[in-house]
Amino acid sequence: MKKVIVTGAGGQLGLTLMEGASTYDNLYVESKTADELNITSLESIQKALKNGNYDFCINCAAYTNVEQSEKTPDIAFKVNAEGAKNLALCCKENDTALIHISSDYVFDGTKSGPYTIDDPTNPINEYGKSKLKGEEYIRQIWDNHFIIRTSWLYSKKYGQNFYRTIVQKAKEGLELRVTDAQIGCPTNTESLAKFILGEVLQGNHAYGTYHFTDGKPMTWYKFAQQILEENSLMGSTNLVLDRNYRTFAKRPKNSVLS
Repeated sequence: MKKVIVTGAGGQLGLTLMEGASTYDNLYVESKTADELNITSLESIQKALKNGNYDFCINCAAYTNVEQSEKTPDIAFKVNAEGAKNLALCCKENDTALIHISSDYVFDGTKSGPYTIDDPTNPINEYGKSKLKGEEYIRQIWDNHFIIRTSWLYSKKYGQNFYRTIVQKAKEGLELRVTDAQIGCPTNTESLAKFILGEVLQGNHAYGTYHFTDGKPMTWYKFAQQILEENSLMGSTNLVLDRNYRTFAKRPKNSVLS
């Protein structure tokens, strides 16, 4: 039986992982929410991993507020970079393989086609920079790692995300104004959890960097349409294409991952 610890287990991916793990007889998975394990504290991680004899640590802990990261980048770097560094140090000390979730935002979005793992990174906002720094720390510190970049992650059941927001606002009859200025691959947490639990934990994948998405590129506007259609809500709201959508943070126009 493989023993696994999940950090950031109170988030949408962490909750999905814990739900999925219950279907595997050969996995013992221990969850740690941000309140139970603060990855910005090296001492906290050392204490958690010291006597656990974990085979894997899955890091779902992250600071994902892209807009706020521009205003207070120190918070993003503390969690996404220094937190990842702390985990890599402790995983190496305890011979625990680290599975770290990263982001499409490590790229600048100027490429015409999908990004591969060999494409040069060039984040254009503080969130992306903090995620890239976390990747760099892990590669420098601990060889036994999987860095999994994903994009437009959402859960239909857990957390605050684009999918659940669209459904909630449509049910309330509110007008939806959505941009088509970005293209990416919406990724269900259930798909990513299945990949991690089945193919990474129990497969023969070599350590390194991977891209994982649900593989269907679309704009946020098209995704909103899909969500409304899936939930039979097209007649409940007015979906407006907003080409004047503005954000404080720069965002990559193309974040499709190959």
